[in-house]
Amino acid sequence: MSAASRKENHADKPDGFVTARLANHWFAVPIDAVHEVFLLNRITKVPLSPPGLIGVLNLRGRIVTALNTRQILGFPSGTTTPTIAIGIERGHELFGLAVDEMGDVLTSTRSERERAPSNLDKRWRDLVTGVQRVDDQLVLIVEVERLFEDVVSLVAA
Repeated sequence: MSAASRKENHADKPDGFVTARLANHWFAVPIDAVHEVFLLNRITKVPLSPPGLIGVLNLRGRIVTALNTRQILGFPSGTTTPTIAIGIERGHELFGLAVDEMGDVLTSTRSERERAPSNLDKRWRDLVTGVQRVDDQLVLIVEVERLFEDVVSLVAA
């Protein structure tokens, strides 16, 4: 197999993404970055915590830092309290990104995805690596490492 064929086959290899809705926008994070999806319940507020930190909870013996993803990304507060989160582990810590609604698992190849639109809001432009059209929705594919640059600065504040 030639190098060009191997490269082409690698580009056509499907990638998996977990999708969720946040502030009426659908986004996706790579499935291999997701530790698990869980309910946000029994949250303990942390005194003097920075804005964007909802609190902490115990998830089967592990402490999870629950984050207000809307606030981190600069969206207005929702009308309801988030009840579900996407768990992502970074630096041996587990974080829960609160979302409005979980979607389906999305499988797509690089050739099916498009570049992020140039008119995308700045908050998303720095985080989005591409978009995928699903039915009549545009799903924004988020680079988790870039998102956590904002999260780390929030938690360290």
